[in-house]
Amino acid sequence: MATADKKSLFVGGGNGGPISPTGNPVTDLERAQDIARRYRCEFIDLTNFELHHELFKKIPVELMFRYNFVPLEETADGRLAIAIADPSQLMMIDEISLLLKQRIVTKVSTLKQISDILKKTEQSQRVLEEASEGFQIIREDENTGAEETLSIDKLTATGDTSPIIRLVDTTIFTALQRRASDIHIETRDDSVVIKFRIDGVLTQAMPPIGKEHHSTVISRIKVMSELDISERRVPQDGRFRVKYNGRAIDFRVSIMPSIHGEDAVLRVLDKESMSEKFRTLTLDVVGFDEEDLRKFRRYIKEPYGMVLVTGPTGSGKTTTLYAAVNEIKTDEDKIITIEDPVEYQLPGVLQIPVNEKKGLTFARGLRSILRHDPDKIMVGEIRDPETAQIAIQSALTGHLVFTTVHANNVFDVLGRFSHMQVDAYALVSALNGILAQRLVRIVCEQCAEPVQPSHEVISQSGLLLPAVSDWRFRTGRGCAQCRGTGYKGRRAIGELLVLNDELREAIVALRSAALELVQHGVTTLLEANRVTALA
Repeated sequence: MATADKKSLFVGGGNGGPISPTGNPVTDLERAQDIARRYRCEFIDLTNFELHHELFKKIPVELMFRYNFVPLEETADGRLAIAIADPSQLMMIDEISLLLKQRIVTKVSTLKQISDILKKTEQSQRVLEEASEGFQIIREDENTGAEETLSIDKLTATGDTSPIIRLVDTTIFTALQRRASDIHIETRDDSVVIKFRIDGVLTQAMPPIGKEHHSTVISRIKVMSELDISERRVPQDGRFRVKYNGRAIDFRVSIMPSIHGEDAVLRVLDKESMSEKFRTLTLDVVGFDEEDLRKFRRYIKEPYGMVLVTGPTGSGKTTTLYAAVNEIKTDEDKIITIEDPVEYQLPGVLQIPVNEKKGLTFARGLRSILRHDPDKIMVGEIRDPETAQIAIQSALTGHLVFTTVHANNVFDVLGRFSHMQVDAYALVSALNGILAQRLVRIVCEQCAEPVQPSHEVISQSGLLLPAVSDWRFRTGRGCAQCRGTGYKGRRAIGELLVLNDELREAIVALRSAALELVQHGVTTLLEANRVTALA
C-alpha cells in the first residue's frame, strides 16, 4: 500500500467498469477516496455535513453551482476550504480563488454528495427551480408562427438526460444570469472553449471541454436553431427563443466552419427586458458630457433636419437613438422607425423590421414611410446611396430624421457619404449634427481601489505627469460581483460635431479646393471624389 499516493488502487473492469482489488465494483465513495490519495488531498464525507449558513451567504450560489463546489470552512490564516470532485482542475480552482479573493484549500468529495449539499439551501433550491421550470426552449415555425415549447422537465421526462444537452442549456442559462450579450463557442485543435461577451469584452465562461464533445455540442445548437446538422462546410444562420423568468429571449445563431471544425456565436436579444428599461430611458443615463448632452438635446428637438450617430459595431449607437426618440416622442407627433432588426420595442412608436427576403429594404421602406405622414423618422442604418438620398431629402422637406452610419469619427462620416455619391450642398444643409461615440467599461464599485499608473504608462497615453497630478486614478481588484474583471457596466463617450454655417462653408470649400487641384493637373478627379463630398 506504500504506492497509494502515486498509483490508483483500482483497475479496469472491462464492460463492467472499474473494480477494486477485492473484485467488487467500485463505489463513488471509494473512487473519490482514491482520487484524494492520488492528488494528496484530504477526503471528506459530506453525508452528515452540517451547513455553515453564514459561509454560504458570503459566496454567490450561482458560483457554487457553476464550479460544483461546497465551502467547508475558513481557516485561521484566512484560507477557504472547499470540497470538489476533481482536484486536477487547477485552472478552475485558480478562477474560484480569483473570484472570491481568497486562497483555496482543496478537499475531495463525491459529485453526488456535493450536489446534494447544494440542493439543501433555500437559495439553491430557488436557483434550481428557475433553471428547471423558468427555462424553456421555444421553437417557432417561421411560416405558420406555431410554437413548440421544450422545457428541461419535458426533455428529461422523455429519458433524454444527455450531458451535452445539460451543458448547452446550462451555458445559456448562465449567460443570461451574467448579462452576456453573446456566447462564443470556439474550436481549437485539442479542445472547445466557451466564452461570454460581457460589457463588450470576451471572458472565458468555463474551463475548456474535450474536443471529442465538439460535434455533439454544435449539433445540439443546430437542432435548437432548426439548421442542417449534416452540413459542415458552409456558414449557417438560424434563431431560437428561450423563455427565462417568464419572458421570451431571442437568440440569433451563426455557425461558421473553420480549420478545426465549426464555431458558433449566439447573440442574445432580451427584447422584453430592455423594452421595460427603455420605457424610462433618457440620454442622461447614456453617460455623455453635460455640454455635449445639452447641444445634442437641442438638435434632436429641431422641427426638421438630420441627426447622425456614428461609431463601430457595438458602440451603443442604437441605444442612443432609442433614448433620443424616447425623450422627444409625444402624442402630437407620428414617429416611425425602420430597423434591421427591431431590437427593442418602444410604446407609441410605429416600428418596421427590414425583410430583404420579401423585398422590404431600407430604401423601399423609407419611401413607404414618407407616404404614411410621419413627423419624425428613425432609419436604423444608412448602407447604400439610395437610402442616403431619400433620408437627406426627407430631412430637407420638413422631417426630423435620426439615423446611424458606420464610421470611426465625425469627419469620416463625410467621406462615407462622398462614396455614396451624395450631393455635398444637400448633405451639409440637411445635417443638424453628428455624434461619434464609443462605450467604455466602468470600474467595479465593489472592488475599486486607488492606483498610481507608472510614468511609462502615462507617457504612452500621450499625457504629461504634471497635468495629471491631481487625477483620481482607480482600478478594480476583481471580485465575485464583476467576475474577476475589475469592471462592471459601461457608459458612453461622445464627440459632437455641430454643423454651423462656418463649418458648412468649410466643407463645401474643401471640395472646391480639391477640384482646383484637378483643374491644374495636380491630382485626379477620382482622387478628389475619394476624399471629398460631391458638389
